[in-house]
Amino acid sequence: MPVERAHWEDLPPAVRAAVEAHVGPVQHAHTVAAGVNSGIAAVLESPNGSVFLKGVPLDHPQIHTQRRETLINLYLPDASPRILWHVEAEGWDLIGYERISGRHADYSPGSPDLPLVAAAVRELQSTECPEIDIKLAEDRWKTYAGPAGVEQLAGAALLHTDLAPHNVLVADRAHLIDWAWPTRGAAWIDPAVLILRLMEAGHSASDADVWARAQFTSWGAAPYDAVEAFSEANTHAWDEIAENDPQPWKRRMAEIAHEWLSYWHRSPAS
Repeated sequence: MPVERAHWEDLPPAVRAAVEAHVGPVQHAHTVAAGVNSGIAAVLESPNGSVFLKGVPLDHPQIHTQRRETLINLYLPDASPRILWHVEAEGWDLIGYERISGRHADYSPGSPDLPLVAAAVRELQSTECPEIDIKLAEDRWKTYAGPAGVEQLAGAALLHTDLAPHNVLVADRAHLIDWAWPTRGAAWIDPAVLILRLMEAGHSASDADVWARAQFTSWGAAPYDAVEAFSEANTHAWDEIAENDPQPWKRRMAEIAHEWLSYWHRSPAS
């Protein structure tokens, strides 16, 4: 469920004071439009510099995703910004991130951002998954499993699982942000997730598949049946998302998931 976005000035005085205890007096605040799950998302400017503020009310169902972000942050590679502080005040849970001044990634065919995105995902794939309480891929998608089940999704890799272009900031390099859904599972799952987003940006299923094979060893080595099982489950998941909240982009993602599944069924098993 999307959270109604608040501005810095909308926060209760006690909440602003708790934040300013970490950042100093806020001279300027700019609300960020991207993302749907944060009660507040803003860049704060103070004499001490700038930070990215992200938060939700403590009584909102999305509070658990923010707490997962806090939990996983210590273990993330350099491609992800660090949490500077975390505070709860007057019914709000608030995180201060180091600010990355960049733009959202361009996934369109031929984009110069694509090699940077691939490098960031490869860095993540070489990062050890910590032994902390995060979702297991086989549990996360089991509700949507087809006849083949989802046991093939098990693995030891740390996964982002939401590699939409608005979750990648491009500056000096590509930075992976918004870690609301960290998951432990097979390493090829993130490339599978990324392929759908490439298709959303205009790539064909075949071109996205070929690109991913060239960029990620994990994808090239992924068992055919395992990818099929994930693709079926992920298609069912997108169908449910689009049915429950039929925004145009969600309906489009459900269509893309079906396009990908059809392509994979036509592909020779390897």
